[in-house]
Amino acid sequence: MEGSNLKLQVGILPLKMARFPRGRNDVNMILNKENLKNISEEKVKKPTAEMLELPERVIQFGTGVLLRGLPDYFIDQANHQGIFNGRVVLVKTTAKAGADEFANQDNLYTLCVKGIENGNEVEENMINAAISRVLSATSEWAEVLKTAHQPEMKVVISNTTEVGIVKSEDKITDAPPQSFPGKLLAFLHERYKAFNGSEESGMVIVPTELISDNADKLKEIVLDLAIQNKLGWDFENWLRTANHFCKTLVDRIVPGKLPAEAQQSMEDALGYTDRLMIMAEPFRLWAIESSSEKVKEILSFASADKGIFIVPSIDKFKELKLRLLNGTHTISCGLAILAGFHTVKEAMADGEFAKHVLKLMQEEIVPAVENEDITKDEALAFAKSVVDRFSNPFLDHQWHAITLNYTQKLQMRNMPLIRKYYALHNQVPQRTALGVAAYIVFMNVTQDGGQYLSTVNGKRYTTQDEFAEVLHGYWKNPETVVDSTLGDRRLWDKNLNNYPGFNAAVKSYVEQLQNKGAKETLSNLHQERTN
Repeated sequence: MEGSNLKLQVGILPLKMARFPRGRNDVNMILNKENLKNISEEKVKKPTAEMLELPERVIQFGTGVLLRGLPDYFIDQANHQGIFNGRVVLVKTTAKAGADEFANQDNLYTLCVKGIENGNEVEENMINAAISRVLSATSEWAEVLKTAHQPEMKVVISNTTEVGIVKSEDKITDAPPQSFPGKLLAFLHERYKAFNGSEESGMVIVPTELISDNADKLKEIVLDLAIQNKLGWDFENWLRTANHFCKTLVDRIVPGKLPAEAQQSMEDALGYTDRLMIMAEPFRLWAIESSSEKVKEILSFASADKGIFIVPSIDKFKELKLRLLNGTHTISCGLAILAGFHTVKEAMADGEFAKHVLKLMQEEIVPAVENEDITKDEALAFAKSVVDRFSNPFLDHQWHAITLNYTQKLQMRNMPLIRKYYALHNQVPQRTALGVAAYIVFMNVTQDGGQYLSTVNGKRYTTQDEFAEVLHGYWKNPETVVDSTLGDRRLWDKNLNNYPGFNAAVKSYVEQLQNKGAKETLSNLHQERTN
């Protein structure tokens, strides 16, 4: 465990000047409040002294890198601008070690933003001072509950993974309750008692868990738990009316710790050691659903950055992400692997493939996404940001990882786009057809014990797909594999053979992919579409 190693390395040296084993250079100074004055602002953005004393306005359940790279980033940016003027109490909800690392650094950490934005390479480093302290739910639950008594405390943020928002039989008298909804209920009940159930004491609750309708599900579970715990009608009414549960969508790639060599290089450049240093891409999105002026007033940090939106509905952001980001990934992954690319950035460094991805989005996905809520300009702007994100030279996103549940992803993300494209144009979306053909070729699998394997360019890939056996069966007759695959309603909920020209296009691309290879097929497609 890193926390254990940290203590071991410190030995008898004073904590604030602890030395850690390095490579070619030795960095003596660790990141903390005392050492801030010795850190140069030339290469890293530093907090002001006033920011380190701001009151606690947010309680955050979870200490993960997504929270530190997105909500905590936004709050820190707002504090720099004198807008929100508040800090965050982190509640560590797992039993694993880690709180000591925050304490050793006075809760400061470096965020390294690396990637492509508006076609230009971006590298920014900033010391985040948004966190005031970290409390362990396991050992400091009484202290967590004390924070409910603070008048300035107005916001709850959470990211307790997709399984965090689940029903339970929690008792709020437990210290702590086992589930996150149980912990939240105990906190809210403590606040209700502390302020005699006043409407002003209600909280704005913004879960960032990556599940659909996250706030609605959380609210339902919390209310059920309140009834189970027999907390009374007055409290239940306060829960419903004084508190704002806001659905959210978050989108930012935050890989977390830098690779060891990059970490060492960064620490050498900045002149200090940081055990909490993390990396994030430039793109950031936090869409929060609310029409309440009170919510907008409390979440004032939203005005500090173009990446936050407080809107009456977050549906359009979900649609843009699902179709243009996720859908483009899915329809492109098989083709990229067939073309010999292992990572997304590697594929986007190839001119032909990058052109294909851009044209796919601009010509086939954007028209299908555009509606009364999403303008063409909004969709095109999002598509442009996707190209930047795919091209990020600092991220190693494996195409093979995207093929997990390949069929299900195509059905959910891309089939509605095919239907919409035909409704608009009544013709074949050629680049999408090529993507479906690549899927069929990639899913020409062999069985090895309980696994199904795809062999591409001499490399074997494990296919984790519930329909791998079905495709394996269809490939026993190559002459009919396209007909069978496109016509199987179990895969698509539709018979894709019924779309005019789609079967013929997919068959042609399957033949080209097998006989000419993916790169030549792409090149030919570009020439055909240009002529």
